Amino acid sequence: MAGRRAISALWDLLLQVGFFAAVLRVATPLLLATLGELLCERAGVLNLGIEGIMLLGAMTGFSVAYFTGELWLGILAALLVGALFGLLLGLLTVSLGLSQHVAGLGITMLCTGLSFYAYRLIFGQPGQPPHIEPFQTLPVPGLAELPWLGPVLFDQVPLVYLALLLVPLLAFLLYRTPWGLNLRAVGENPQAAASAGVAVFAMRYQALALGGALMGLAGAYLSLAQFNAFTFGVISGRGWVCIALVVLARWDPWRAAGAALLFGALDALQLRLQSSGAFGLPYPLFLMLPFLATILAMALLARSARAPAALLAPFRREER
Repeated sequence: MAGRRAISALWDLLLQVGFFAAVLRVATPLLLATLGELLCERAGVLNLGIEGIMLLGAMTGFSVAYFTGELWLGILAALLVGALFGLLLGLLTVSLGLSQHVAGLGITMLCTGLSFYAYRLIFGQPGQPPHIEPFQTLPVPGLAELPWLGPVLFDQVPLVYLALLLVPLLAFLLYRTPWGLNLRAVGENPQAAASAGVAVFAMRYQALALGGALMGLAGAYLSLAQFNAFTFGVISGRGWVCIALVVLARWDPWRAAGAALLFGALDALQLRLQSSGAFGLPYPLFLMLPFLATILAMALLARSARAPAALLAPFRREER
């Protein structure tokens, strides 16, 4: 009897319009960061600095917005910081040819340390974490009133719309433009691309800067739109999840959107299950749900995924 009540409560949660709207909000930072990682890997560079870049983007965006009162200035600052550390990773892996694993983990540790130090330097150790007025929803006139679809798709904060628009934009750039062709060529066979006149270093730097900017934006979304505060656990492993989502998406923007929405749905579900208390289980079990699902999906689906051929391989002009 108790099991039936729990299942009935679960269905009630899943059928609520608010649940689907929450899925989009929760999936947005994952989608932004996954698209950023996808760009980097399509160019042949694994960006393991994603977790740290997201954290520094969250801290920088929050600090700028807190002192200026302008949320969009915080977003701009997060974009610039993310691009800067993307370029730093490019210096280490593209120009110097260092191990992408080691350099990426070094970027994560550097950004994490900088985030903690800068936050303590700026805000000290307040009893209550400072807060801001976060982004408010921006209903689309005429569409937000549609039954079911309106509250889910057309009554969101502006950054959700931006993330959704980036999916077709990035797909168009990758598959329908000379720039995208060059980027994919650099990630598959940089020697052949260089022989055809493509500037391999420049393409990889561009991908890392754009990818890093999206990662910084993803972090800023969490502190400026979702939590309206910065805490040291604001990222909570989302960056590492995004690396897995890129593999699940097979390096395709449309599939990346689907993977991010799936993980977002699981995350939103575990939050609702925690608050409902329907199953009477300890909350850490619910916290584990999205990560366990990601591991299971990787085990089942990732073995057949084919990464860009030149991923992790440094390009040296003298080897052409």
